[in-house]
Amino acid sequence: MKISRYFPILEWGREYNSKTLTNDGVAAIIVTIMLIPQSLAYAMLAGLPPEIGLYASILPLIAYAVFGTSRTLAVGPVAVVSLMTLTAASAIAAPGSAEFISAALILALLSGLFLLLMGVLRLGFLANLLSHPVVSGFITASGIIIATSQLKSIFGIKASGAAMPELITSLLATIDTINMPTLIIGVTATAFLFWVRKGLKPLLVRFGLPARPAELIAKAGPIGAVAVSTIATIMLGLEAKGVKTVGSIPQSLPPFSVPLIDLELWQTLAVPALLLSIIGFVESVSVGQTLAAKRRQRIDPDQELIGLGASNLAAAFSGGYPVTGGFARSVVNFDAGAETPAAGAFTAVGIAIAALFLTPLLASLPIATLAATIIVAVLSLVDLKTPREIWRYSKPDFAAMAATIAITSLAGVEPGVISGVGLSLALFLWRSSRPHAAIVGRVPETEHFRNIHRHKVFTDPRILTIRIDESLTYLNARWLEEFVLEQVAEQQSVRHVILMCSAVNAIDASALESIEAVNHRLHDANISLHLSEVKGPVMDALKRSHFLDELSGQVHLSQNTAYSKLILLSDRDDALEENPDLWKARGLI
Repeated sequence: MKISRYFPILEWGREYNSKTLTNDGVAAIIVTIMLIPQSLAYAMLAGLPPEIGLYASILPLIAYAVFGTSRTLAVGPVAVVSLMTLTAASAIAAPGSAEFISAALILALLSGLFLLLMGVLRLGFLANLLSHPVVSGFITASGIIIATSQLKSIFGIKASGAAMPELITSLLATIDTINMPTLIIGVTATAFLFWVRKGLKPLLVRFGLPARPAELIAKAGPIGAVAVSTIATIMLGLEAKGVKTVGSIPQSLPPFSVPLIDLELWQTLAVPALLLSIIGFVESVSVGQTLAAKRRQRIDPDQELIGLGASNLAAAFSGGYPVTGGFARSVVNFDAGAETPAAGAFTAVGIAIAALFLTPLLASLPIATLAATIIVAVLSLVDLKTPREIWRYSKPDFAAMAATIAITSLAGVEPGVISGVGLSLALFLWRSSRPHAAIVGRVPETEHFRNIHRHKVFTDPRILTIRIDESLTYLNARWLEEFVLEQVAEQQSVRHVILMCSAVNAIDASALESIEAVNHRLHDANISLHLSEVKGPVMDALKRSHFLDELSGQVHLSQNTAYSKLILLSDRDDALEENPDLWKARGLI
């Protein structure tokens, strides 16, 4: 086994050169500029002191650079994980308290351990437990909750709640205490950031700046909002007028921290940490695979589990909180030309420098500006187009998505994740228990067989061909048995039944028992059961059973061969019934 399997840095590190270093360095500078206000804002969203957002953006990035497989994924605090951290830790203590911070560290530790364990056991496929509609619905609902939760900071009022009903009720109860200077800062910053996203790049291009640099400058828009609002707060003395600011931030590197060893607390946080791990992993892998495909690269989901696990462990022991790969940062990292995970390590160096020397400049940064940064960032996650598309394409998928949005919005993120996993599994089980099967006939003058309800095909009333479009398992074994016998009961002239198995990749023990039952029942009715186009691995499994010895018909290499042979056989049987003495005289029976 190659050691680079677990340490991807050894693979890309061998090809590292000065050109790659330059590209990674430029990308790191741009991402650092973007990450500083984001780190502060997401820490605030998680109910943590702002410096913890900076700490979570240093060692975790270095850990991912060593163990991660995506060349451009930018790891750090993200909105959804921050909200889930707030929800889980709030059940332990009040946001911002020492106990709350300890709970956040434990969440990072447990999340890291879960991810590492899943990576070692190669359980990356578990991400498939959450279907795309459910993930999209959860992220959309979470984005709405996050944006709503930040309105209190925009208005300068007090409000709380983990779900929409609580948040709205809390906001309405204190809406008459709005602080006008805070409102002006919040609304202005929000409007500016929305304009920067859509309007700054075209403006810069009109002034002659190339498109790519113009886009990267537009991505750094939050820094402009931070600088202007901070200067305005200082010059106009807005703190004295009730504008809340970040306050003093320690000038230091991340401290070495050991999460609290409390088994009862760990047990309480285990389920939230697991859910957080799954959501973070799904989000990260989705981003990583999308960006890798653009450069014809690939990522290893199992190794990504290890990379993200190492990042969360690094966060747990450096005063941070749970992290994962972020969409917006990763896209900026990609567009800025990052070629290897070293760009993330260089970004960590930039954040460390900021934590050491720049934090005094942020003391007068209005909380409303950070809230505006969060609102603009998370509203890009709210996807109102996908539900309409899924409604047109698949009503069951839309139902699962709508239910996830509703439960997450009304009950909170943790019930939303649990219901999302449950709905994904329920939808999978429902579909697997009702596989698609079709009665097929031969397309004239070809050897192709198609659904009799969709194509003009030739059929023979003596031969019933059923094409099964799903692997046969305990989930659908009983359905298959009932379907075959129902079709035979409706067609009294059938003498041969062919199960066309071209789409069957596996037959488990329960399904085999059902097929055996079908074989016996058909045999009792003087009907032969045949199989066609059975795949090699399925055939190997059937040979290890006694089914083939008891099969009343045959296994045919192709459907066309089976059909042609059984037509001839049926013709002979018909002739035999009409004139048995002639056949006896010829010695054919």
